[in-house]
Amino acid sequence: MTGIPSTRSIARTSARYPQPVIGFWLLALVLAAMAATHLQLDTTARFTNKPESVRGRELLLQGFHSDNPAIETLIVRSDISTVDDPVFQATVQDIVRRLTERSHLIDAVVTYYHLEALGHPAAGSMVSPDRHALLMRVQMAGTVEQISGRAEEYEALVRELNRPGFEVLSLGSITVHHEFNQVAESDLRRGEAIGLPIALLVLIAVFGALVAAGVPVILSIVSIIIALGLTTFVGRFVDLSLYVVNMITMIGLAIGIDYALFIISRYREERSKGLAVVDAVGNAGATAGKAVLFSGMTVVLTLAGLVFLPTNIFRSLGAGAVVVVLVAMLAMLTLVPALLGLLGDRIDWPRRRRTRVMTPSMVSNQGAGSAGRIGFWWRITHLIMARPLLSAAAAGLVLVALALPSLDLRRGSADNLSTLPDGEVKHAYQALARDFPTGLLDPIEIAVDGQRTPESEAAIARLVERMRRTPPFTPAAEVEWTTAGNLAVIRVPLAVDPSSPEAIQAVKTLRGELIPTAFNGVPARVYVTGSSAFNTDFLDLMDRFTPWIFAFVLSLSFILLLIAFRSIVIPAKAILLNLLSVGAAYGTLTIVFQKGIGNELLGFTHTPVIEAWVPIFLFCVLFGLSMDYHVFLLSRIQEHYLLTGSNREAVAAGLTATGRLISGAALIMIVVFAGFASGRLIVFQQLGFGLAVAVLLDATVIRTVLVPATMAVLGRFNWYLPAWLRWLPDLRIEGPRRVPAHEPALATDPSGE
Repeated sequence: MTGIPSTRSIARTSARYPQPVIGFWLLALVLAAMAATHLQLDTTARFTNKPESVRGRELLLQGFHSDNPAIETLIVRSDISTVDDPVFQATVQDIVRRLTERSHLIDAVVTYYHLEALGHPAAGSMVSPDRHALLMRVQMAGTVEQISGRAEEYEALVRELNRPGFEVLSLGSITVHHEFNQVAESDLRRGEAIGLPIALLVLIAVFGALVAAGVPVILSIVSIIIALGLTTFVGRFVDLSLYVVNMITMIGLAIGIDYALFIISRYREERSKGLAVVDAVGNAGATAGKAVLFSGMTVVLTLAGLVFLPTNIFRSLGAGAVVVVLVAMLAMLTLVPALLGLLGDRIDWPRRRRTRVMTPSMVSNQGAGSAGRIGFWWRITHLIMARPLLSAAAAGLVLVALALPSLDLRRGSADNLSTLPDGEVKHAYQALARDFPTGLLDPIEIAVDGQRTPESEAAIARLVERMRRTPPFTPAAEVEWTTAGNLAVIRVPLAVDPSSPEAIQAVKTLRGELIPTAFNGVPARVYVTGSSAFNTDFLDLMDRFTPWIFAFVLSLSFILLLIAFRSIVIPAKAILLNLLSVGAAYGTLTIVFQKGIGNELLGFTHTPVIEAWVPIFLFCVLFGLSMDYHVFLLSRIQEHYLLTGSNREAVAAGLTATGRLISGAALIMIVVFAGFASGRLIVFQQLGFGLAVAVLLDATVIRTVLVPATMAVLGRFNWYLPAWLRWLPDLRIEGPRRVPAHEPALATDPSGE
């Protein structure tokens, strides 16, 4: 198409004028680094639509004139006295005095003694059964966002409140937010410290040159910093999740290094033929660069499916991943060619490049793989294609066996207080759980939108009485009406963790049975809210949107591969193989994390559930990433097929040409993902492990066994395109069609291979 620059022309222009291109990227890097310092992150999941939990929460905030202040719960325990002793009461009074002195930090403090004096029904729930511990409710002077910068000051104050015979601990939105931030930053540094050095070693092994190995790492870091800067602007429109920095870094390292690896390798291959630097860069842009553009757009479009999900987690993580892929793709199309044009053969330092001039006969025979017939990949490919049905069946059974445990996969909140790494927050949670129901920390709230009448009060009384007799609800329910008498809130703690599957079932029981029975015939609208209700609505959201996300990603992948390879068999088979690798990743997640088989050996935390958003996010990311290998491998196979007309020879030659390169790229991805899986946040343990396993299976079982085996079985039908689809544009990836006049038609293989 005229007027649209090709990847070849972009690469050649960048190589001819490297200084302006590099200057542009340096300017972008500086501006992005400055913008990234203003990145605002959120630890909570937020809906962008209005499920019941959101509507109920908004009603309570409006009706009770609250600006949703941050709340902390203090746990005061003494093994030498009880709450009835004067020394305990004096200690609590002193704690209250010291807390309220910090008026810029703390608005109000409510204790057991206050509630007991007022005869409040919640007073009893604030004392432990042995009466050696009590709870204090601390209302901070602002929201979590406003107070988060003073978290260390507050935590230092709490530590000062400890004294001989008394232990004082704090647990709530400020301390949890601060802890999660610290752990996320620590995991980020740990992932980089593990992934980068090993990835560099792999690149040195693949390239055999220090400069060629260092360039992809530097470029991926540049892509990450610029993506973080751009994401700051996205944060003006979307609440960004705490995990977005980790996601950008993980995806940016993996994809950035891989894309640069493919382009630099193709440049060196073209340069070894004796081509001039600019011509070699142009050919690399026309082949590997075009593949990067295509696979990158596939990743972007599959990740774009996450935007359909109305939560800040999916939209911010999806946006962050899309931005870093786009930046990496643009860098590989312009910055890499510019650096190659500037460095020339110095890219091979400390080695010296040996070039040879290629004759036309050598070029035409290149696709037959004559140079690699005795290599490892040539041998293994012919071995598999000698018994293709047996090889395909064995590999397929392995993947199906790994996928079967995913039928037991349970979703929920994996990163919660009970699974936090050891620290002050974890210690406070354990102290709370020892003496009190953990549900006290975050009770279920029921908003009753209606007038205060004898009928509505009787309905509330019926509901409270039924909840008291229904586990896991506790008897410590309290009811409060607005002064206008048009809205009531019922707060009822649970005897289980608010994020547990039991809590989610309690919300469903409340909505489906208890409330309809208690309020039958009463003119009031009732909404269940609170964190347990939010988790329930989040899972319901996943169930509703997952089929649509799957349909979007699968149909989009099929269309893109159909256009790229002008075959209906290639995309159908690629989708089936990718589904097998995703299913195997789900199964191994279930085995290691949920069932606890081998988790200690791998250093992972055993959890009863898989983080609710991980499976769907894993699906979108894996479908995008696995397309990289399919595109690079199949484009090389198609290139050789067009040159030779032999399906078996093309498969062997394609695997020989890409085997070492794709194996190195896959190993880099595995190392990067494993580095982030080694952190303490369970969500990234699960996500990193799932990605690493899927890439490992994709680069070994699928690419090495299933692809050649199935291509050998299907023969010429691999390239079948119905006549009614011949109007599709020819976007063949591996450059121009260099075939002799007697070349067989794409959909025909006379040999039947």
